[in-house]
Amino acid sequence: MTIKNHSKICLMVSAAIMVIAIVLSMLGMGINLGIDFSGGLAMQYNMGGAFEESDVSNALKEMGVDVFTVTTQGANKDEVTVRIKSVGQSDVQAVQTDFEQRMKETYPEMTLSGDVNYVGPVAGATLLKNAFWSVVIASALMLIYIAIRFDFNSGLAAVTGLVHDVLMMLAFMVLLRNVVQMNSSFIAAMLTIVGYSINNTIVIFDRIRENARKMPADDRVDVVNRSIRECMGRTINTTLTTLITITALYVLGVDAIKEFALPIIIGILSGVYSANMINGYIWAALENRKLRKKA
Repeated sequence: MTIKNHSKICLMVSAAIMVIAIVLSMLGMGINLGIDFSGGLAMQYNMGGAFEESDVSNALKEMGVDVFTVTTQGANKDEVTVRIKSVGQSDVQAVQTDFEQRMKETYPEMTLSGDVNYVGPVAGATLLKNAFWSVVIASALMLIYIAIRFDFNSGLAAVTGLVHDVLMMLAFMVLLRNVVQMNSSFIAAMLTIVGYSINNTIVIFDRIRENARKMPADDRVDVVNRSIRECMGRTINTTLTTLITITALYVLGVDAIKEFALPIIIGILSGVYSANMINGYIWAALENRKLRKKA
């Protein structure tokens, strides 16, 4: 298998996707924030048997609620979780009471099976800030580790790829805003991908280090090409195995699982893409520049 350096094209493709996401966000079509970030009300009920989601949706619309999600849960599909955005804390009791009265006309055995949770906008802002700092701290620590384990250029290239993967996940959350909401499960998915992506990169960089010793006179791009080719079998096997499992979760899982699985799928594909098409070539460019300065 012949491996070539297409990193410039790959970076331009990634940049184009990110620019499109930024433009859509500026036009008011950004990430579809769930109540974990935007604030709102979440209620969980046992309906006492099978029910129609349309009945729940119609009741909410009759109440004047425009933005909401209805999720069927439970082994017997007899539980429902209702999430309503833009509800003030003072209105929680009134909304809950009105909803229960309307639904018990059709489902008299309906009972509250979980907590009624209200999330304010301040809590959502705090969650976003903590997520941002989690990625920053993780990136800094990984840069230090890889710089010690390999070299500083390897650490810089790896962290660049890591940031690329996180930005790609955010960009696709904009592009797929009609498919999935961003809730706290996205934070878990993002941190999972940070670990998964850096693992792929370290495996390839370990092979790059070995080949760099064997090929001291060769161009660093040739070293990267050979290393990626030698790791290709491992990359394909691990990626397909993980993707099959996560895709099954997305197809068969409930909405709460899909909110976690879809970002994971995007992150895995982005991680493989950056580890094999971008990160190593960033290292090669930095190393060739350093060698030219020494010469």
